Amino acid sequence: MNRSAKIIALDDDPTGSQTVHGCLLLLAWDVETLRAGLRDASPLLFILGNTRARPAAEAAAVTREICQNLRQALDLESVLDWMVVSRSDSTLRGHYPLETDVIAAELGPFDAHFLVPAFIEGGRITRDSIHYLQVAGRPVPVHETEFAQDSVFGFHHSYLPDYVAEKTGGRIPAESVVRLDLATIRQGVTLQLLALQNNSCAVVDAETQADLRAFAMAVWAAQAQGKRFLFRSAAGLVSALADLPPQPVPPDAMAQYVRHGRPGVFIVGSHVPTSTQQLTQLLAEAGTEGVEIPVAKLLAGASVTELLDPVVAQVNTVFAAGRTAVVYTTRGELTFPDPETRLRFGQQVSALTAGVVQHLPTAAGYLISKGGITSNDVLSQGLGLRAVRLLGQILPGVNLLCTDADHPRLPNLPVGVFPGNVGGPAGLVEIYRRLQLKG
Repeated sequence: MNRSAKIIALDDDPTGSQTVHGCLLLLAWDVETLRAGLRDASPLLFILGNTRARPAAEAAAVTREICQNLRQALDLESVLDWMVVSRSDSTLRGHYPLETDVIAAELGPFDAHFLVPAFIEGGRITRDSIHYLQVAGRPVPVHETEFAQDSVFGFHHSYLPDYVAEKTGGRIPAESVVRLDLATIRQGVTLQLLALQNNSCAVVDAETQADLRAFAMAVWAAQAQGKRFLFRSAAGLVSALADLPPQPVPPDAMAQYVRHGRPGVFIVGSHVPTSTQQLTQLLAEAGTEGVEIPVAKLLAGASVTELLDPVVAQVNTVFAAGRTAVVYTTRGELTFPDPETRLRFGQQVSALTAGVVQHLPTAAGYLISKGGITSNDVLSQGLGLRAVRLLGQILPGVNLLCTDADHPRLPNLPVGVFPGNVGGPAGLVEIYRRLQLKG
């Protein structure tokens, strides 16, 4: 790989950095912030647009603004060798092809764009162009899982060429999609990549991280010969492209980041079944106490302030008693008349989540956020961060970061970002126990 190249990931929620460490995550995208990010020594730069939490028109506007500012920053910093990844969900939810269309219009032209949803750490693999989720050790086509029923980003196909045709409304027919299968990738695909042009759409198989590394090596070889590519991928490809060394502090030693060995706070916003299972086990753990945010009351006309004040009071009471507060939103999927109403409701929930973080006990030892949208609210609104450096993974697919020493309320606070659809039933308990080991 060309170590001078900058890999720029436009992330649609805060969980996309879940396989990397040592790089910056930007939560603002003005030109000067982007220039500072480009000057950073890491080969990676993440820019969090949080577009999966936005309606389509707003997602397009945010992506366009990021790309236009990024173009200026690249020119001003004289960065000639760069690559863009549209980092998205490993279960195929998100604004595709909207985001890749905008990126191509603003930062292209590209010879091809690749769909690479495999995320080995999360049990997502792609074989024969069919994307699978490992459930109880069995690969299940992702269109048969709960993720395909998402009320905003639902879909009907696990066979990626058909998924592309579905999402593009037939603009890209399934038969025109280039398929890079496992045998081809393992033999080497540089020649196939060199033949792509005119923003061809290609889908990529991977069953192991070695498959992603093999594909990444071919990408770098093709780029060295003048090819320009765009990627719509899960987190696994990003780490393969970057080829980072091991993280400096191993996962089982991350308790050393806990401030003064004090109790922490968990915030669980994700309501997918995986998250609810994890929450149930965590609430049964000694030393924890649940604090519910009854978000359904918003639909009955309750204000954000009416719900926030008692939650904040409970969190402080739990912490004062030397226990870890587990703040969680009402379980279950609420029903809404249309996606726009659901997203507006989500904005109210975001305000609640941010308010809880803004009023955390200043002596809290750590903070763990469960769910992508929840984590964005925690980082950008609750903690008011514009940029933060990623420390590494405390569990596979779960990143830990740390606020700066000069943060106005919560300096040097370790913050875990735990995707909603990642981890086994004991995932939250594993993190809780790991952080109790006062290193």
